[in-house]
Amino acid sequence: MARNSRWVIKIGSALLTNNGQGLDCALMQSWVDRIVELKQAGIEVVIVSSGAVAEGMTRLGWSSRPDSVHALQAAAAVGQMGLIHAWESRFQTHGLRTAQILLTHDDLSDRKRYLNARSTLETLIGLNVVPIVNENDTVVTDEIRFGDNDTLAALVANLVVADRLVILTDQQGLYERDPRKDASAPMIKEAQASDPHLYEVAGGSGSGLGRGGMITKVRAAELAARSGARTNICSGASADVLRQLARGENPGTLLLPDTSPINARKQWLAGHLQMRGTLVLDDGAAARLRDTGASLLPVGVVSVSGEFFRGEMVACEDKQGQRIACGLANYDAAEAVKIAGCKSSDIQAVLGYMNEKELIHRDNMVVV
Repeated sequence: MARNSRWVIKIGSALLTNNGQGLDCALMQSWVDRIVELKQAGIEVVIVSSGAVAEGMTRLGWSSRPDSVHALQAAAAVGQMGLIHAWESRFQTHGLRTAQILLTHDDLSDRKRYLNARSTLETLIGLNVVPIVNENDTVVTDEIRFGDNDTLAALVANLVVADRLVILTDQQGLYERDPRKDASAPMIKEAQASDPHLYEVAGGSGSGLGRGGMITKVRAAELAARSGARTNICSGASADVLRQLARGENPGTLLLPDTSPINARKQWLAGHLQMRGTLVLDDGAAARLRDTGASLLPVGVVSVSGEFFRGEMVACEDKQGQRIACGLANYDAAEAVKIAGCKSSDIQAVLGYMNEKELIHRDNMVVV
């Protein structure tokens, strides 16, 4: 097994709560046991966990999902307590720490918050802490009614540049027809995530506990594919499915990206963001970027122009005005002006803090 692989594993509400009967702690423990095996094999894992609203409904004695947004928020607030404690206590049996990360879609569309979330997740992974991500259902409104954790999981896969998104559900995979209505329907074992036929065969929402269905899983696979992640949609009724995936087996449906992770990310950087400023580089920095695709350190910057915030796209030019690259700045314009020409070891002294040692990391840069 190659080391430094990174998986985002999403587990749905129906699985976590045994179809609304309360958290299935025994099944959760078996997932944790298998996830620990993945980590021991060199696979980094981020969990996207549904179940807060469903667990809250159980604790509050509600038999059906309410229509009121505020009631859903209340259920999420109550259920989140039990959900995160259940994950934490089970990982503690292996001596592992967990961390709760609550996100909204807005957090991942705002570039500054996106970078903060990414830095936090990367730090936690580096500390061997298992991040447990969930949508912040206690504060969002439309996201509760129309959102789903399949989409959140795909955005998290983009965020941490995972090479695999695993969506564990109460179905075996994606079928050509609804297997609940047609037992003879064949499963789609493998396809490109961009295949429009997948939307035609995906049905509506599955259980009444979550808001997703196969259509959201297909959409999630397409989103994850943008950063090069492959997506496995498979049954989570048995945690051994994670062992099968680790062995290279395909127990459900595998949806493949059209490009490799690095290429997809570079395409996204090059094609979807506008330039907010310009960094002029000295000859040495310009050569390093052009020839090796290295990160841009502040010591190589001659001048800074434009008004930009941390996480916004800036252009990198040589002293003759020729554009070399573009990328996401780790510092805003005012900060960049102060540290331009400085060694990375001096950033703390100049600014009083250091976000990153690079002005632009090579993972967030594309050479043009």
